[in-house]
Amino acid sequence: MSSESKKTVKSKGKNASAIANRSFNRRDFLGSAAASGILLGAPAFLRGSNLNEKLDIAIIGSGGRGGANLASVQSENIVALCDVNESNLNRAGERHGQARKYQDFRKLFDQERQFDAVVVSTCEHTHAFATLAALQLDKHVYCEKPLTHNVWEARVIREAAGKHQVATQMGTQIHAGDNYRRVVELIQTGAIGRVSEVHVWVSRAWGWQSTVAAAKSNGDIVYSHERPTKSDPIPANLNWDLWLGPAPKRAFNNIYFPGPKWYRWWDFGNGTMSDLGSHWNDLPFWALDLDFPKTIEASGPAPHPEIAPASMQATYEFGPRGDRPAVNMTWYQGANKPALWKEKKIPQWGSGVLFVGDKGMLLSDYGKHTLLPEEQYQDFERPEPYIAKSKGHHAEWIHACKTGSPTTCNFEYAGLLTEANHLGNVSYRVGKKLEWDAENLQCPNAPEAEPLIRRKYREGWNLV
Repeated sequence: MSSESKKTVKSKGKNASAIANRSFNRRDFLGSAAASGILLGAPAFLRGSNLNEKLDIAIIGSGGRGGANLASVQSENIVALCDVNESNLNRAGERHGQARKYQDFRKLFDQERQFDAVVVSTCEHTHAFATLAALQLDKHVYCEKPLTHNVWEARVIREAAGKHQVATQMGTQIHAGDNYRRVVELIQTGAIGRVSEVHVWVSRAWGWQSTVAAAKSNGDIVYSHERPTKSDPIPANLNWDLWLGPAPKRAFNNIYFPGPKWYRWWDFGNGTMSDLGSHWNDLPFWALDLDFPKTIEASGPAPHPEIAPASMQATYEFGPRGDRPAVNMTWYQGANKPALWKEKKIPQWGSGVLFVGDKGMLLSDYGKHTLLPEEQYQDFERPEPYIAKSKGHHAEWIHACKTGSPTTCNFEYAGLLTEANHLGNVSYRVGKKLEWDAENLQCPNAPEAEPLIRRKYREGWNLV
């Protein structure tokens, strides 16, 4: 393993437990571990088990994304179902009649001997609570993206996964596609030279807009009002108190439920940055082996106290990694776009990732990529593929549960990605360039960021 593969950040101080975290070179990991079948992350009682044996899986969140995740793992034994929405719960129960049903996942964990693995597809603000409980019981975990609601939770989950060594996977399904693999290979074999600049943009503009008329003319979903003052009748099928979970208590309103309405509200989600950032920032994180940013500087309309923005941008400064140079990665959402895009010097893709190297550029989206300038790369010979084809994002996790083989979006990797994404929103909300002390989980130049790094929970809810 190369020298840049081994970096250690010790989490200490008041914001994190004292545990050493290792970041590794993903190219080395995927190339060698997958090829050799190294056993990682599975408890001893499952290693070497018969691959034809089925896992006993508990599903937490069975509607929306939860329903899609359930469908992707239903070839295994679904032994428990949990959802605060009784309609979702009963619908899933019709297809899996043998499964026990719960509305409160805390009660599900009281019956932990019933299952080997857990799929978490709740709303973002309860991800960490269901996930940590599963890890502490040595259960394999698949968790929807984003991994957690805030920076501190991402660190807690990442550390717990490292301690318990079970099979983990965050739900960034596009990571399993061949396109991302080919891009990673091109970047890591120097097709465009040394990369010092990355631009990531998405056109989704859901959230609070400072210019409502312009947003409506673009067909965007606009939230320009304050928190609703009236209470709507709580649907008979919904346990609203359990849905709120650790979030501050508030009256039910149809503006929050059903999803994905909730994800724009800071108490429940983090808007487009943490949602789509999990997919799009995944590619530069993977290709460039990124970990902790040194600084983060965001800009956009004046922050709304309740609702995430429709349009904003954030620039991350990452230091050198071994023989790789420092790199700046800028995230753009909504109306914001890179200068090269606005000047029409690159193809006008609605969403994309642009790597800028000292020999050329590479532009990618989910399903395609191109080397730029195109005429320079007409006779370019691509490297032989060395990242193996994925079994499928869910199938990869199931295989890891049974064999201990690695997954590509495990919580070590996903925790780093999630932490960085959340820091972009923290910088935006405090209106200041942040200096990030990853070791102590603090911004020395912005103590006012502390409540956004680690939130207070509603009485009766504690993570650790």
